[in-house]
Amino acid sequence: MSFGPVIDELIESLRVLPGVGQKTAQRMTMQLLESNRLGAERLSRALIDAVERIGRCQSCRNFSESERCRICEDPQRDPGLLCVVESPSDLLAIEQSQHYRGYYFVLAGSISPIDGRGPEEIGLPALMDRVASGEVKELILATNPTIEGEATAHYIAETLSKREVLVTRLAHGIPLGGELGFVDGGTLSHAFTGRSPVRND
Repeated sequence: MSFGPVIDELIESLRVLPGVGQKTAQRMTMQLLESNRLGAERLSRALIDAVERIGRCQSCRNFSESERCRICEDPQRDPGLLCVVESPSDLLAIEQSQHYRGYYFVLAGSISPIDGRGPEEIGLPALMDRVASGEVKELILATNPTIEGEATAHYIAETLSKREVLVTRLAHGIPLGGELGFVDGGTLSHAFTGRSPVRND
């Protein structure tokens, strides 16, 4: 059944959200139109505002409303620590653990030749430039424990093997095949505590 092109378009638009199928999108649409039109207006304004105003931090590539994000502008953080993550959602998960006090570098995903993502596409040249500045003493690889994430971590470690920087990898408690965005804070804290050097044997 079709309610008309306007409602059909709203339903299809809601389906771009992760985990939202046809039925869920229909329920969301009916809820917004039947009993929460003010909420729908607020949502639409917030989405437009975010799309128009949110860009990437020039330093770490996290989402930011200005040239540099709040984390990169925080002088209380340790400049010798740089944590490499695959996405802003992974960064958010680590921040919510309240354990890490260094800076970040956000990749554009992980290396995946099948999907056309090589080192350049995910931003590794910019990461290497950041390390070359000499300020970073420890590079923490916090890519997801997936096949692609492990391959990305290995590539970074291999590339930096001759640099004067300690390369470590999160360990303990993060399940293989899992994603950092879904890991609880306690598990992340334990993973940071148990990180170890990456060996290229």
